[in-house]
Amino acid sequence: MIVPGDPAQRTGGYLYDQHIVRQLRDLGWSVEVIGLEGRFPDADDLAARAMHRALSGLPDGAAVVIDGLALGGLPDAVAAHAGRLDISALVHHPLADETGLDAGVRDRLLARETRSLEACRRVIVTSPFTARRLRELGLDPRTPRVVEPGVDKAETAEPVAERLQGREPKGPERLLCVASLTPRKGQDVLVRALAQLTERDWHCILAGSDTRDAGFAGRVADLIREAGLIDGIDCIGECDENALEAEYRRAGLCLLPSHYEGYGMVVGEALARGLPMITTTGGALAQTAPDDCCLRVEPADADALRDALAQWLDDAGLRRRLTGNAVARREHLRSWSQAGREFAAALEGDRSR
Repeated sequence: MIVPGDPAQRTGGYLYDQHIVRQLRDLGWSVEVIGLEGRFPDADDLAARAMHRALSGLPDGAAVVIDGLALGGLPDAVAAHAGRLDISALVHHPLADETGLDAGVRDRLLARETRSLEACRRVIVTSPFTARRLRELGLDPRTPRVVEPGVDKAETAEPVAERLQGREPKGPERLLCVASLTPRKGQDVLVRALAQLTERDWHCILAGSDTRDAGFAGRVADLIREAGLIDGIDCIGECDENALEAEYRRAGLCLLPSHYEGYGMVVGEALARGLPMITTTGGALAQTAPDDCCLRVEPADADALRDALAQWLDDAGLRRRLTGNAVARREHLRSWSQAGREFAAALEGDRSR
């Protein structure tokens, strides 16, 4: 399994990769994880050299899964080894769909990712939405194998338990947004929405890396200061598993203000704890977030997000209904063991060819 940078990063894509590796090992596979140096996805020379070294060091016939963030920008390095290695692409979402790219970078990523996927024996994606996007963008004519994320079982959040008993939790409504501070995740839109709701009683936690795009994280911090929300919004950075679990336990609502998601793993994590959501319709979120336990708005619409938040904060009946629906879905969530079996089957299905 080849990924860009540190394999232990705690973003959705990296966590997916980590879970899949763990499940494959549980199934008896021997899996080596290789993190590449360099810049991704618009790869630089250091990244190209790192990919070439990683692939050159593998024996003929080795099965290699390359995360799309590393794969898409390096078609020449991948094609050079495609004849002797069994290379699979793992695509979370097309690279050109990243928010904020200028036209030149987008076109370059489209061309490179198309060539990179051509060099792979098979393509695995994490949602039906991403499978459709590959076809819409002309990136790959094949039908990819879809292996959606799983989720681990978790205890219900404390405010959820209160609402199941017909009570409202004490103190401000706790809102949780779990996502790296990057333009695609839309925290700037969320801050602008919350700035219009200062008369309501709420507290918001932004949990996610503030170093992946330090410039954007700085702009979000500026927006918080300018709106006078320093006491209302906490940016706590990237959390380890225990710290993040503690935030989930205290939350009453999860927020996904993303412009676009290839899946949105926070959806499953929220449902595992019985947490309803306010999401956008960006990318796969229109399908992955269930209708009966979330409110949806269009991406980048701060006023619509404000209205959805106001609806949640003002209507106790709505809070209890959406919470009850979210709890009802907990027993029907996919497990990571199921995802691991499907991933193994995708890798094994045509190896004889």
